[in-house]
Amino acid sequence: METVVTGKGTEVKFGQRLPTVMIAERINPTGRKSLAEELKQGKLDIVREDARKQTEAGGHIIDINVGAVGVDEVEMLPRAVQAVMEESNQPICLDSANPAALKAAIKIYPYKVLINSVTGEEKSMENLLPVVAESGSAIICLVLDEDGIPDNVAKRLQIAKKIITRTESMGIKPENLVFDSLVMTNSTNTESAKITIETMRQLVAEYGVATTGGYSNVSFGMPNRDLLNTQFISMGIMNGLTAPITDPLIPGLAEAMRASDFLAGRDPYGMNFISSYRK
Repeated sequence: METVVTGKGTEVKFGQRLPTVMIAERINPTGRKSLAEELKQGKLDIVREDARKQTEAGGHIIDINVGAVGVDEVEMLPRAVQAVMEESNQPICLDSANPAALKAAIKIYPYKVLINSVTGEEKSMENLLPVVAESGSAIICLVLDEDGIPDNVAKRLQIAKKIITRTESMGIKPENLVFDSLVMTNSTNTESAKITIETMRQLVAEYGVATTGGYSNVSFGMPNRDLLNTQFISMGIMNGLTAPITDPLIPGLAEAMRASDFLAGRDPYGMNFISSYRK
């Protein structure tokens, strides 16, 4: 099963038998005061710069989040999408839970997008899944519900099944579902990373789905975060991770991912790994 998203002259495929792709995370005002302030002022200079830099660094899909205090997502998300399209031909990921903003952005994007994200909460599914069904977009599915983030694998799998059942009833194709097994801060719960990996492993074994997650979350509060993020992504790839949400500007990350793909059997004969040294 392959998940496909598209940009101008660009098609990105990912799945269990394919090389890992990077969803580039930098266009997000959370924790970035300069970007939040610029969006509030209606400016998009940082958005454009991040789109260029992340594409040059090997980001396959550009995540766009404009959710900041004082920002009208319905007005700003389409503008940000247009700005990114002018800087990069890579597919985009619309990072919003606002149906009106998503519809406005999809309207001006003539290709297939990835939406980030729906949860197992009834309100979330009611608001977002009709947008997916109507547009044919792919969507990231978070395994949490009204009770919050489960602290165990079984509950996360139960929520995943609930989302799958709902999407099936709406005619949404299974290849358009990308499951996020939830990456939490490991410094506050030393079992967090293991729960994430095991949830993903079982999701892949049972459903064969594409997978993702905010892999930078695992290292919050720790020194040398780039090292921890890279190591965790490599661990994920060996257990079914197909499209981590991460920062492609992390030194050595792209190389580590190609190495992991080769060792995980997702780069036959190491052709991608070898070709990266011939450029």
